[in-house]
Amino acid sequence: MCVPMCQKKMAEIALNRRNFLKAVGGAAAAATASMMAAPVMADEKMFSPMNVRINKVVDLTHTITTDFPTYSGKPYYTTDLAITLAKDGYNVRSYNINDEHLGTHMDAPFHFSDKATADEIPVENLIGPLAIIDIIDKASKDPDALVTPDDLKRYERRWGRIPFGAIVAMNSGWDALVATPKFRGADDKGGMHFPGFGLEAVKWLLEMRNVKGIMVDTLSLDYGPSSKFDVHYTWLPAGRWGMENVANLSKLPARGATVIAGGPKYKGATGGPSRVIALI
Repeated sequence: MCVPMCQKKMAEIALNRRNFLKAVGGAAAAATASMMAAPVMADEKMFSPMNVRINKVVDLTHTITTDFPTYSGKPYYTTDLAITLAKDGYNVRSYNINDEHLGTHMDAPFHFSDKATADEIPVENLIGPLAIIDIIDKASKDPDALVTPDDLKRYERRWGRIPFGAIVAMNSGWDALVATPKFRGADDKGGMHFPGFGLEAVKWLLEMRNVKGIMVDTLSLDYGPSSKFDVHYTWLPAGRWGMENVANLSKLPARGATVIAGGPKYKGATGGPSRVIALI
């Protein structure tokens, strides 16, 4: 039900909205004409979000729960509904996270170097064409499987050169194990077993390709048995970022998707829980 004054106001809003849409439509048409008139450089290599057409959106993010697997095996997260709708008229939840590296999360360069903290990473470095390196078969036979230069070259023989400004992801199929002990792969000696990038693979990416970030569907960029964290100490100090515990890579094509890595923006953060989205 709307009283007369309300009806008058709504009519004014509708008129203003029509005028606004007409203005926006004219500006959009002019911008489109300008873009169509602009020459396309034959040697253009930079990835541009303007070239992305979206048919499907895939969430690459696990839901964080209090029992989500952690690298140390100890819980990192507790939560409580501190203010409730029934009692206070609205809901507010309190969180206690005692380690930034929880759930689907970013490793900023600062995590293993004196380079950029998570909030300092340029936003344009958080979006790029996705190249998915599928090692599911290898990982099913060996939980300590590594992404190697041969895997990267095999990808390029089939799918073409890893694009300039790409984000390269390891798909080992490990995200399907997140609710099981096999996700950590802990043995009776305190070690862990899960796939990761090999040192030679990240060196190859640094030397041979221009890549913004790497992602894994496991707990660490380094594989489970690593004690020296060679991949972390090589990739992150080069000013690149990593994303761990990503999900749903098997729902994407090996090539053709675009990733938006919504990293945390807490001042001084070494990383933190992130929302990662793929556009197809």
